[in-house]
Amino acid sequence: MSGKGEDVTDWVTIAKTVEVPEGEMVGTTIDGVELLVANVAGEYRAIGSICTHEGGDLAEGWIDGREVTCPLHGSVFDLATGEAVGPPADKPVPVFDVRIEGDEVQVARPGTA
Repeated sequence: MSGKGEDVTDWVTIAKTVEVPEGEMVGTTIDGVELLVANVAGEYRAIGSICTHEGGDLAEGWIDGREVTCPLHGSVFDLATGEAVGPPADKPVPVFDVRIEGDEVQVARPGTA
């Protein structure tokens, strides 16, 4: 049983910070959940990588500012909120907590944050 204030989040190292330069992203899978980690103006963000329109891999798309565009049909998602901000998608993708530990980019294991 965890005590009050204790961090029970299970963190997974995705990449070294130098491997995700500003304006770039990497895709990964944690426990069967596909996600991407992006460096947006020096802040690391993690969202689900499967487009809610027709399942395109957002990690294969491109970043413009704080948004990622799906390579299949051009749906656009906000990298901070996961919201669909450009059609044809109209449902958000999940958002995951990210932290930097030393030179490692870590994402909260889905279901533990």
